[in-house]
Amino acid sequence: MKKYQPWVGLVFRLIVGGVLVFAGYLKAFNPSKAKMAVRAYEALPIPVANILGVALPWIEIGAGLLLILGVAVRYTSIFSGALMLLFIVAIGQAWARGLSIDCGCFGGGGQVEAKDTKYVQEIVRDFGLGLMSLYLFRYPTSRFALEREKVAHE
Repeated sequence: MKKYQPWVGLVFRLIVGGVLVFAGYLKAFNPSKAKMAVRAYEALPIPVANILGVALPWIEIGAGLLLILGVAVRYTSIFSGALMLLFIVAIGQAWARGLSIDCGCFGGGGQVEAKDTKYVQEIVRDFGLGLMSLYLFRYPTSRFALEREKVAHE
């Protein structure tokens, strides 16, 4: 298994990083829609939700690019894992409170018909991305990374 670890790490870096960049890109150039998506969760004061709606896509893009390039993988994987946990909590609280919203994860967002919610799929997706982030935290060294893990000399 150890010989495959750098390749598994590469695949996980590309998946998590790619999803973050793609999701961020779809929201970054439509800030009014991104703000509406965050407000739909009804979990934050409107001014805070608006700031988060504008900032989050750019944060996702930055974290995704760092993972894709293999720079600061351990730190970026902690951040991406925490982000996935935050997304799971946000989606879960909306579901538990009976809100009918699109998560807004890949653009869109806001109110939808109850039959159009996809809470289970969204939580499973984010849980899987979180597990990949956890793997990258544990094994940050992978193929084609720009930054190499420092090896302690004994």
